[in-house]
Amino acid sequence: MIKKLFLLVVALSIFNTVVFAEVKSEGHAIILQYHRFGESRYPSTNINMDLFKKQMAYLHNNHYNVVPLSLVVEDLIHKKPLPSKAVVITMDDAYRTVYTNAYPILKKYNFPATIFVNSMPIIHHSKRYMTWNEMREMGKNGTEFANHTYSHEYLVRIDKDKPTGYKKDVTKEIVKCEKKLQKEIREYLCSKPKMLAYPFGEFDIRLMKILKKLSYVGIAQNSGPVSQRSNLLALTRFPMSGNFGNMQSFILKLHTLPLAVRSTSTEDTMVTKKNNPPIFRLKLEKKYKDLQCFTSNGKKINMKWLSNTEVQMQSKVVLKYPRDHYTCTAWAARGKWYWFSHMWVVQKEQ
Repeated sequence: MIKKLFLLVVALSIFNTVVFAEVKSEGHAIILQYHRFGESRYPSTNINMDLFKKQMAYLHNNHYNVVPLSLVVEDLIHKKPLPSKAVVITMDDAYRTVYTNAYPILKKYNFPATIFVNSMPIIHHSKRYMTWNEMREMGKNGTEFANHTYSHEYLVRIDKDKPTGYKKDVTKEIVKCEKKLQKEIREYLCSKPKMLAYPFGEFDIRLMKILKKLSYVGIAQNSGPVSQRSNLLALTRFPMSGNFGNMQSFILKLHTLPLAVRSTSTEDTMVTKKNNPPIFRLKLEKKYKDLQCFTSNGKKINMKWLSNTEVQMQSKVVLKYPRDHYTCTAWAARGKWYWFSHMWVVQKEQ
């Protein structure tokens, strides 16, 4: 789907003779998500180092404002304007190649980053993960850290074999990690506000309610820019690992704008046999005549306009375990795209 969108951008840029008005958008930020760096054994979560260097050079050469995630979140909470051309670099899991491979590039450009830490492998001195001392060094040079749970469990599926005590078990995963981070890297830990990245990007209504009660901001993995319209319990990010991070896709995502969504039919994400494929409705501030929606494999979704500003959509086929998305885009002129996506967590059939 990304390749198709990029080719369409190029075609419109070259052949469209209409003079477009300047795209006026609310303040927004692009959050990038990385995992491993230069670890080709793990293609789905890795980015090639030459590509990562090109991406960081592009941000520097094109004068993007690379800022910590905590700054963006604080501005969203307090309804303050976001920095212009704001980009956030996030890294999940605290793999050691964050320190050995990515960190020197970040230092070269003086770019801050936000790292989400699952603490169990670090406590157990796994060689595949960073050490607390390495985190402290990065913290002194502009890196901040946040919660990614203790053991990186599938939180929305945690009670499948143990149906009692869900809230207790999830809270323990979060609090246990937070206490360890407070002990080891308190000075560099995001605490106002506290932030948690959902393991595997999976969340549902139950989990969001727990995060809210614990005063956390929730960070997801489905794609899209963030703005004042964003749900603070499910802030979106653009994955950069595997097939998602080539330069064409990277540049395309930097040029996205928030779709002006007034409301959705649900904030829940769970898909069972009974509601698969799920029906989803968007209420928009205005009609986007060229709006198109896709599943994560790039297949078009059936769409029905209920009014000029309300659209209903449903995948043509059932969504497959474990996750999928409904992603909607619309051309915004001058090489930019409006973008929105909704995460679906698909239950495994018994």
